[in-house]
Amino acid sequence: MAEVTEAMDWDDGSWHDERARAPRPAEPPLLEIRDLAVSYRTRRGEVHAVKDVNLTVRRGRVTAIVGESGSGKSTSAMATLGLLPDNATVSGEILLEGRSLRNLGRREWRTIRGKRIGLIPQDPNNSLNPVKTIGESVGEGLRIHGAHGRSSRSERRAKVVELLDTVGIDDPERRYSQYPHELSGGMKQRALIAAALALEPDLLIADEPTSALDVTVQRTILDLLDRMRDELGLGVLFITHDLAVAGDRADELVVMRSGEVREDGPTDRVLTDPRDDYTRRLLADAPSLVSAVEAASYRPATPQDGTPALLQVTGLRQEFGDAVAVDDVSFSVLPGTTHAIVGESGSGKSTVGRAVTAFRRPTSGEVRLGDTRVDTLDAKGRRELRRRVQMVYQNPYSSLDPRQSIGRIIGEPLQNLTDLSRAQIRERVDGMLDRVALGTPGSGMAERRPAELSGGQRQRVAIARALILDPELVVLDEAVSALDVTVQAQILHLLDELQRELGLTYVFISHDLAVVREISDTVSVMSGGRQVESGRTEDIFERPTSDFTIRLLDAIPGRRYRSGGLNLGL
Repeated sequence: MAEVTEAMDWDDGSWHDERARAPRPAEPPLLEIRDLAVSYRTRRGEVHAVKDVNLTVRRGRVTAIVGESGSGKSTSAMATLGLLPDNATVSGEILLEGRSLRNLGRREWRTIRGKRIGLIPQDPNNSLNPVKTIGESVGEGLRIHGAHGRSSRSERRAKVVELLDTVGIDDPERRYSQYPHELSGGMKQRALIAAALALEPDLLIADEPTSALDVTVQRTILDLLDRMRDELGLGVLFITHDLAVAGDRADELVVMRSGEVREDGPTDRVLTDPRDDYTRRLLADAPSLVSAVEAASYRPATPQDGTPALLQVTGLRQEFGDAVAVDDVSFSVLPGTTHAIVGESGSGKSTVGRAVTAFRRPTSGEVRLGDTRVDTLDAKGRRELRRRVQMVYQNPYSSLDPRQSIGRIIGEPLQNLTDLSRAQIRERVDGMLDRVALGTPGSGMAERRPAELSGGQRQRVAIARALILDPELVVLDEAVSALDVTVQAQILHLLDELQRELGLTYVFISHDLAVVREISDTVSVMSGGRQVESGRTEDIFERPTSDFTIRLLDAIPGRRYRSGGLNLGL
């Protein structure tokens, strides 16, 4: 890493101290984007995706682009790498240390991608080739470029093992020969970081690198990126929809909406003195930036003591062969309240949810809904239970049949479980569409297909389908984790309104403690299949007794903002 060593010598080996000071005025930006505009040629005409984007990234510093889906964040990043589709038209300037990246040929791009600019893509499950080992995927850039003369397989293997060790993957020799499905989400994301660093680039583009990860894994990955940036003097272009994460990690913020920059500047200034209404809305919608008082005021009043529980789970245990997925979980949920189940991936949260909804019979323990023993129901009893208990899944893209109309999707439970006529079902569907703010009768929404809807609209359809039978209990399994913060806020407000209006009871499964604090009355914290803590939400958040819960709470992003650490004294 000759370039890094040279830079460290110039700075007396103190990158951290250099970041604490303002960059030297004479130092040119590592990346400079001027008046970037991107449009796409389609059969319906030209579609403008990005307009007048300006930003800079300096060595050893992070510039974050923040915005919701469709805001132009990733388009701007892909334009920097020359990876836009053939129907894209790009104008403006993209400069890497003063060299234009516009109109480069394939041979010239080979000297830039990977070697000068590394990319960490969003989804590790889709970004790693499932038929290649981790070692092959991480070492692909080394093989293609023959970096530093490492042309032999043994030399590339040694370098990849070193990289895997550098990014904190345990037992790198063994992991080298494993396939992506054998690694956790956090390990796969570390492997992508190793691949991005393999050719020692100057600039790292991180495109939503932690959006699919649990809060503790997210913190670990972001800490790793901070360490790599400090040690190697990397410039980082960080793309995220999470303003809290950007506030903790970025030096400069660029807020985008509908392809345009709405606000930009030093992170401290943008977050403490936002000047654009959209930035202020992002701040208000981010659960991680909501105070405890605001979160408590969100929830409906808790029923009086002595009210019998609607749902009672006692000593729940679930085994899969020799593996114990859930062990001795117990909690109760009062009618009209929300009980959250939180924990990392693999903690057993969804397994508990499937037992509550009778999709899986537990190995032992009891699940009672009122006077009904759910865990002993036969097929007929489980069918009848569907009228009383419904489930909303995580991904609105995969939980709706793409071939069916929205009206057919929402009305299907009525068709399967009631004797209502087509006209009566259509009337109920129209009423439910209006209730979840998807359109009034005659608006044409019922005739659309899922592909014609946004992510937030799809999730509203999933909620409408769950509520069409007037259930007593709704289990929401990571129902907002795949949504942008603004859409997430809309769905949470919808759930709150429906609960107040209809007296619904929720079991809310999530890995996001900030959302849980905002929406739940009681909470169970799970780790490794066991319930490590359970009680009222405010008690768990204000006075946690488990070390694991304390670690989860400490990993919630936005701590600098909530604590006033970004206060400029304005």
